[in-house]
Amino acid sequence: MVRHLVPCPGSNGVRALSAPGPRNLITDIAGLRVGNSHDEKLRSGVTVLLCDGPMNAALDIRGGGTGTREASALEVGGVVQQVHGLVLSGGSAFGLDAATGVQSWLRAKGQGFMIGEACVPIVPQAILFDLLNGGDKDWGKRPPYQELGFAACGNAAAEFSLGAAGAGYGATTFNLKGGLGSASVVT
Repeated sequence: MVRHLVPCPGSNGVRALSAPGPRNLITDIAGLRVGNSHDEKLRSGVTVLLCDGPMNAALDIRGGGTGTREASALEVGGVVQQVHGLVLSGGSAFGLDAATGVQSWLRAKGQGFMIGEACVPIVPQAILFDLLNGGDKDWGKRPPYQELGFAACGNAAAEFSLGAAGAGYGATTFNLKGGLGSASVVT
């Protein structure tokens, strides 16, 4: 087992021994599940992180040209302090439809904040640019990302595929193949 020395919060740089979680996946955290879906012809996909109940979340946005949905809800001092899912999608700006599919799936399960009679799941999302990866982006009247988001929820489990799966299916960096990764650490 590989062990790493990492600074402990509030330790003034004092390092403690840590190790990867049992599967070295984000789902080593109890109550989390990851689901993937993709479209081979499109060469794009969606990954969703779901939880058993509302989860605390925060975000840090880096770089220019970022694409997000409901990101401002997670800013410090924002009114939303918990979310019901998180989404990473290909498709650039078109991929932002994926969170709508995830919200539909969660709402059907009764997961969300109740505002009067309305169940409103909070599902922040980030996208990646995979429009030039050679996939067929001639999807007709509507992009497929809402359906891919819904399907990813149905696939959510503690064990999930990495690499060319979900949002990583069509991911590239210039001319290099990208993919989906995950890790965990026990502190």
